[in-house]
Amino acid sequence: MNACGLIVEYNPFHNGHVHHIQEAKKTSGADCMIAVMSGDFLQRGEPAIIDKFHRVPAALQSGIDIVLELPYPYAVQSSDLFAKGSVQTLHEVGVSSICFGSESGDISHFITSYEIFKEKEAIYRKTLKTHLAKGISFPEASKYAYRQLGLSTPEMDLAKPNNILGFSYIKAILEKKLPIQPLTIQRTNSGYHQQTITGSIASATSIRKQLFKERTITEQVLKTMPDETIKQLKDYMNTAETWHMWEKYFQIIHYRVMTMTTQELAEVHGVDEGLEYRIKKTAKKAISFNDWVGRVKTKRYTWTRIQRIFVHILTNTKKSDMKMVESASTVPYVRLLGMTKTGQAYLNNRKKNMDVPLVSSLGRNNSPMLQLEEKAANAYYSILSPRNRQQLFMQELQAPIIFND
Repeated sequence: MNACGLIVEYNPFHNGHVHHIQEAKKTSGADCMIAVMSGDFLQRGEPAIIDKFHRVPAALQSGIDIVLELPYPYAVQSSDLFAKGSVQTLHEVGVSSICFGSESGDISHFITSYEIFKEKEAIYRKTLKTHLAKGISFPEASKYAYRQLGLSTPEMDLAKPNNILGFSYIKAILEKKLPIQPLTIQRTNSGYHQQTITGSIASATSIRKQLFKERTITEQVLKTMPDETIKQLKDYMNTAETWHMWEKYFQIIHYRVMTMTTQELAEVHGVDEGLEYRIKKTAKKAISFNDWVGRVKTKRYTWTRIQRIFVHILTNTKKSDMKMVESASTVPYVRLLGMTKTGQAYLNNRKKNMDVPLVSSLGRNNSPMLQLEEKAANAYYSILSPRNRQQLFMQELQAPIIFND
């Protein structure tokens, strides 16, 4: 059975994701579609609007056969480490291809760009270091470095968010010489960060913005998502009594920072170059989460990077915790969140050839990375009432979701 992998967040699952699945299946010719999905916290350093267990069903009803969880230490990271964890997870379950959406829409441009990058990597590193020394952020410095290599063209612009992620996937595949064919499809209609809904295919950013603003599912939002996503959003709200957004966590993070020493704060992953002093100082005046991030933000530290740091403060993820991730050649396990009957048949055939364990709950493996996953889950549900928190956390200990397709 031939499998194609997708790297996703589904925050929330919408019509653009349905299009991605359909086109990926058509392009790859795969019999089984496998998604590796970020769990409680996402790549840009945000909490998922609803938990992973309520995001899985819509994917299983829309063409995905297996949903795996991208481990937390990879999920809340810059593009290269995010890509490394995602690609290695999909490799462990034997996908023959990975298909991603991009602004470029042409895989040959990514391959050519990688070849140029490898040939001139020393120039890239030198240019990157020069611009970082000027005090600008890594993404901006990286843009200058790519431009120096001639990798900011209309055909392949590595300043665009999906092209950046796609290029990281290509690097993760080719540098490890993995037997995976990379594929890409053109993103349609809305941009990655588009703020407003303009049609039936909208960005997840614009959908979340509308949901948070109206605190209900409006007609405008209804047309952008499958019925199952609507159902899961409503179900989650009925159970948790909220959707997750950063402002809900403000008091918890503020309390943590105010009661930590600067040394303890400096031990948190991502808190570098004396940033602990700036975080402590701005905490005294911050009146909301957005206000706080705005006070910490500098030319060097982007909004996204600060959000990631706040996730690590919330979960108490330390630099020492991340050493095992940064040095690991592959993921220590594959966690199964849900599957269809097709997915079940695929895994039954594949798992005997896997080099790492296949796990389905937090309670059945003593991996240090799963311990970080448990901390992330506890942090994610921390804004809920004790009863709701306990009820939803119990999902972490249950069997994977099975959809009878």
